[in-house]
Amino acid sequence: MSDAIRVNQLSVTFRSRGRAVEAVKGASFRVADGEAYGLVGESGSGKTTVLRAIAGLVKEVSPTSVMMDGEIVGPSRSAEQRRMAQMVFQDPYGSLHPRHTVDRTLAEPLAIHRLGNRAERIKKALSDVGLDPSFRFRYPHQLSGGQRQRVAIARAIILEPRILLLDEPTSALDVSVQAEILNLLTDLRETRGLTMVLVSHNLAVVSHLCGRMSVMCGGEIVEELDVGQLRKDEVAHPYTARLLAAAKGYGRA
Repeated sequence: MSDAIRVNQLSVTFRSRGRAVEAVKGASFRVADGEAYGLVGESGSGKTTVLRAIAGLVKEVSPTSVMMDGEIVGPSRSAEQRRMAQMVFQDPYGSLHPRHTVDRTLAEPLAIHRLGNRAERIKKALSDVGLDPSFRFRYPHQLSGGQRQRVAIARAIILEPRILLLDEPTSALDVSVQAEILNLLTDLRETRGLTMVLVSHNLAVVSHLCGRMSVMCGGEIVEELDVGQLRKDEVAHPYTARLLAAAKGYGRA
């Protein structure tokens, strides 16, 4: 099976108050075509920076650190490369413009990429995330948190990408709604053949959606393991063991 994503010795250094801050230090991993892969770690571990680098949203990276579909991609990308990988952000309350209807929100990426049949594409995207056409002309304040995140997912899939990059997509939601969104993402991956990279601090969320994962601490990948090893407590690094001990009930995800 070919790799949809390959990250090779990715390092990201930011400048903050006159000093260099290493957010990511030599991260490397591969994600197979159609796979769901997790990046796990506490806040500040560097996992979201890695995700943003894959998305092309971080400029402070080596131009050869990220490959998609066998092709090197840097921060400057063609429209086709940007369409290939779409991102779903953490906060469904902040990621949607409060004065834009759902219709306008979903129409915007279609306009940017000059895609036709906008009304039909919008209806299909809403249907694919479990929302009926009546949601087209609602505003974000008229939606629940789960509905907002479904709209955010619809915005990501409306361009028919091959890769979805998910930044803590359920952390701002109630537990019952989290399960619904995770099941939706699982269904979308199966029906659309999507490759997914999921960032989370929650091992239960990652083990629900992903088969393999990397554990990050202090900007470094300290361990890579699969869900089978996680469920059997077969972890090698002390930091992973501490995460596991803190994640009560992860096996029931």
